[in-house]
Amino acid sequence: MTDYQIYNYIYLFVVSFFTICAVQRYKTQLVNNLRQDNINNNNWGYPTAVILLIGLTLAIGLRPETGNFSDSLNYRNYYYTFYDGEPFTFDSNADNLIFDNLLAWWGSVQLGISNFFFLMSILYFGCMFFACKKLFPKDTLIAFLCYLGAFSTFSYSCNGFKSGVAASLFLLALSYYRKKFICCALVLISWGFHHSMSLPIMAFIISIIYRKPKIFFIGWILCVIIAALHISFFQYLFAGLTSDKKGLEYLTSNSDNGWEGKSGFRLDFILYSAMPMIVGYYAIFKKKIKSKMYTLLLQLYLATNAVWVLCMYVEYNNRIAYLSWFLYPIVLIYPFVNTNWSKNRMKILSKVVTYHLLFTLFMNLIYYGGLNQLISI
Repeated sequence: MTDYQIYNYIYLFVVSFFTICAVQRYKTQLVNNLRQDNINNNNWGYPTAVILLIGLTLAIGLRPETGNFSDSLNYRNYYYTFYDGEPFTFDSNADNLIFDNLLAWWGSVQLGISNFFFLMSILYFGCMFFACKKLFPKDTLIAFLCYLGAFSTFSYSCNGFKSGVAASLFLLALSYYRKKFICCALVLISWGFHHSMSLPIMAFIISIIYRKPKIFFIGWILCVIIAALHISFFQYLFAGLTSDKKGLEYLTSNSDNGWEGKSGFRLDFILYSAMPMIVGYYAIFKKKIKSKMYTLLLQLYLATNAVWVLCMYVEYNNRIAYLSWFLYPIVLIYPFVNTNWSKNRMKILSKVVTYHLLFTLFMNLIYYGGLNQLISI
């Protein structure tokens, strides 16, 4: 068992334990009672969320630098290139302007790769936490736990943490949507950490200008049909538009060059991606919920996920999927927490959060774990 797997299993156990405890409170209390037992009264929820934040940041941020954590090894090697004597000069043509230059400078002044991992962990979990706190001020714990229990959260905390930190910064930017200067500054920093954030930024702008959720729903369904027909026109169109070298490599690769993931028409991931859409359809068109923020978040999710649907046949399509999946937990629970359409909505929320966690456990422990090992035997 690798270091990554050990950390992953411990992480899942901790998140599952706290999620079960939180969900039980939501299931057994009425909405009005629940609202009295929240952050404003300095009760159990917010302190517990802070403890989780500190504990996970320390545990994952201080992981062994030589451990088998995939992309972390690449960042470590890049760090030691400058640590061992290559002088640092700011590279304006870097693939990821802020992250690449920050890591190069960090190595040149020999601040320690472990300290760099710890800094990235602070940014990743910290931005995630404060985004949940700002978007869900009275339900920070359940929102934070839902995010921690998402399918991709652990992976991007220590594997692809460059894009993970960029996504967390973008999520924090969304929470400051009404404060334009802070929002724009965080969006730009997010893009500087990973240029793949160009897609969410473009979708963000479109979603601000065009507030017609019905069109986004129809567009997503059409993209699924196009993907089912294996029409690759849009995949190569996006490849021609991207200026990111890594993104171009992902979009133009169609053979399994050592990649251990799965490409092709992923019905499982389509069904998974559809859950926030189903909740959104019910909230907007059945319950007639009027929320500008929720509409913005839902449209942003649908637009970015639709791009992944069109590109799911390429290698590393999980990297493209993450550009929508990092929004998944927020979009999924928003109508249950921040709108008032039913006294039973908190009980429904507890079920949604539980099923959401169970999917992550199934994928990690069975689909990519025990079941996958049995198949390989």
